[in-house]
Amino acid sequence: MRARPVVSVLLGAIVLCGSGELPGPAAQARPRHNVVIVVMDGLRAEAVNSTDAPAMTALRSRGVYFANSHALFPTFTTPNAAAIATGHFPGDTGDFSNFLFPGHPIFDGRPAGFAGKTPGTMTPFIEDNQVLGDLDAHAPGGNFLGEGALLAVGRAAGYHTAAVGKLGPTLIQDVTQGNPVHGAFAVPRAVVLDDRTGSPTGLPLSPAIQAALQAAGLPLAPPPRTQPAGNNVTPGTREANVAQQRYFADAITRAILPELGRAGDRDGGGFILVYWSRDPDGTQHNQGDSLGALIPGINGPTSQAAVHNADRNLRQILDYLASDPALAASTDVLVTADHGFATISKRDVDASGRRMTRSYAASRTYRDASGRQEVDAGSLPPGFVAIDLARALGLPLFDPDRQVTVDGQRVYQPVDPTLEQPTDAVRVRPATGHGLIGGAGRIAAPTDAKVVVAANGGSDLIYVPDHDPALLRRIVDFLVTQDYTGGLFVDDAYGEIPGTLPLSAIQLRGSASLPVPAIVLGFRTFATDPGNRYMTAVEIADNNLQHGQGMHGSFGRADTFNFMAAAGPGFKRGHVDAAPVGNVDLAITAAHLLGLD
Repeated sequence: MRARPVVSVLLGAIVLCGSGELPGPAAQARPRHNVVIVVMDGLRAEAVNSTDAPAMTALRSRGVYFANSHALFPTFTTPNAAAIATGHFPGDTGDFSNFLFPGHPIFDGRPAGFAGKTPGTMTPFIEDNQVLGDLDAHAPGGNFLGEGALLAVGRAAGYHTAAVGKLGPTLIQDVTQGNPVHGAFAVPRAVVLDDRTGSPTGLPLSPAIQAALQAAGLPLAPPPRTQPAGNNVTPGTREANVAQQRYFADAITRAILPELGRAGDRDGGGFILVYWSRDPDGTQHNQGDSLGALIPGINGPTSQAAVHNADRNLRQILDYLASDPALAASTDVLVTADHGFATISKRDVDASGRRMTRSYAASRTYRDASGRQEVDAGSLPPGFVAIDLARALGLPLFDPDRQVTVDGQRVYQPVDPTLEQPTDAVRVRPATGHGLIGGAGRIAAPTDAKVVVAANGGSDLIYVPDHDPALLRRIVDFLVTQDYTGGLFVDDAYGEIPGTLPLSAIQLRGSASLPVPAIVLGFRTFATDPGNRYMTAVEIADNNLQHGQGMHGSFGRADTFNFMAAAGPGFKRGHVDAAPVGNVDLAITAAHLLGLD
């Protein structure tokens, strides 16, 4: 059954809906609104306070605060980016997680793809413009999401559109603009400015935006993000992503919004702008305040600085809008977070400090090529699900992110965790956690793997390409016994499986063109302080980050509870809305404000 977006309950917070008015000829005749959507990546609702986030605190007080807001599960950036863009759940968009299995090696040489690329991983990271473009090149109609985006619909109706900020979710706001043309990116019809702008893997800017940036004294490319993640003995970053985000805020307020305004003066069109702030997410992931410890976890000074950094960017945008009374009177601002956040545990399975994981993968010793132990003793390595499943099923394991030549043929690199340390031919663990289980590591579509694990952090996607029901039951029977398992969701096509819920229960079944995961595994969560469980949440995570750093993706409320507020002429003032709302409501609400169907 096709998953359709719910009727937006955010509409109850809109002034125009007070009399039950709906979009129609009379509404279309109103002066056009402008809409600015600001997404604070990884912002926990309870991290917003007058010290760390004064601009957000003031906005929620003067406008509408959605006190019961929800991120979509899996609580990762791109599924929520697709929902914010289209108003559809992952079951429709097929954007099931940041890493997923598209059914073919990425950049598999399709004629409509990018020039000079060679077949790569089976589990691509889709926070990447070229990966998104390649997915589009394989999709019906050149749109792998299969749904219209707010920016595309608005542009067709005469609005000027822009998406600025973090690589990946920024392009997802208008994803078809990344379609490859003659093996490269074309100049998009929207402004798309992200981490890769100015590089061969970024979308080009129009001459008008280039001129506006230069007139404002800004370079045509943002500064790089410099936030090392560290490793198991070296702490990660101690600084927020200040310079890069200052550039994006400057580009918005000194070049892009003025240029959209000039375009509107010429043709009478309004604008829709989405700004995707990488902080606090990127800093919380890599923070070096709590290496190897669950306290303070993501509540240290570096994470607080990241919240303040994102808030400062919002303040700059709000000040620009307020500086022009006409602009302020016609612009609504919606602020949301794509998901919440938690501290990573790689060994503890509860808050007692006495129960450690008994995973087989955690019992092994993992050394790098130099012999250095790169995973602390007793800790879960990246790829622990793939390692445990391969052992339980008695099947070989391959790393989809690494390739080797065997008998003159390129194959995915074998993984053997029983080795003392890796060789040129065999790894001891998957490089970034993903695994192909069974088969011979063939780089082709269809894959010969019996199981594909896309490791994502607080949850993993598990695919069974042959749709073998007996194999799926073996996988479920194993996972329900593991101490890191928090919840299991299984594709409805397999029927009722004890110990699981169906994907349709969480809107992961619909009209998606991409392969649907057989199982979504959400990892165990707990809190170090039960009296403050959203701010002290901890989750098992399958990724390359360390015990004590930050992650998201689980079904825990700390990850699904995101900050959401809105203010402007279309919204009530000083209103707290306790009704359940979610990121899937934003596009529908914005469309209503703009008079769009």
